[in-house]
Amino acid sequence: MFTANDRLAERNRGFFRGMDVFVLNVVSSPGSGKTMLLTRTIEALGADARVGVIVGDLETDNDARRLRTTGAPVVQISTGTLCHLDAEMVARAVGGMDLRALDILVIENVGNLVCPSGFDLGEDLRVALLSVTEGEDKPLKYPPLFRFADAVIVSKADLAVACEFDRDAALANVRRVNPRADVFEVSAKTGQGIDAWCDYLSRLRGERGSLRP
Repeated sequence: MFTANDRLAERNRGFFRGMDVFVLNVVSSPGSGKTMLLTRTIEALGADARVGVIVGDLETDNDARRLRTTGAPVVQISTGTLCHLDAEMVARAVGGMDLRALDILVIENVGNLVCPSGFDLGEDLRVALLSVTEGEDKPLKYPPLFRFADAVIVSKADLAVACEFDRDAALANVRRVNPRADVFEVSAKTGQGIDAWCDYLSRLRGERGSLRP
């Protein structure tokens, strides 16, 4: 299963790079704030980057409808009983998008800390969210997700005090599992950390573009 998926993921990756689209795979538990973060990210990037979104959910298009309010093109994938997206689902979904009109494609994966970690979708950047409401030990309980992430976002930072979130312990746990990940502390509600996060995306997209022959 993984071998076939990996082949399709490499095909996706080649296609995305040929279309000059930078692709993110955003993974977290349900309720971590993915959709609100993506909404704020799209708004903050503004004219600097044209963003499209693929949304994966078991059922309902609630997140997709919220993201469409930004004006970004959004394609919904309803997985039914599957707890993750795979490369084939993504390949079918992009058939409904005009990638030539995009600079960045965000894949909002199904809310799950286990299943999505094993599936490459063809992304350039894998992003894991850790909400302060979930506790500091999530990286230790679900190491594959955080180990293979390129970036970790500590979300809902505005709630840290109310949740008695131990910031130092959480960051130490992330570093213990994945010392190379880039880490951002963000509040989509207050805007904390959004500029740094968007600058990071813009820099990576530029670096990837500069490598083209």
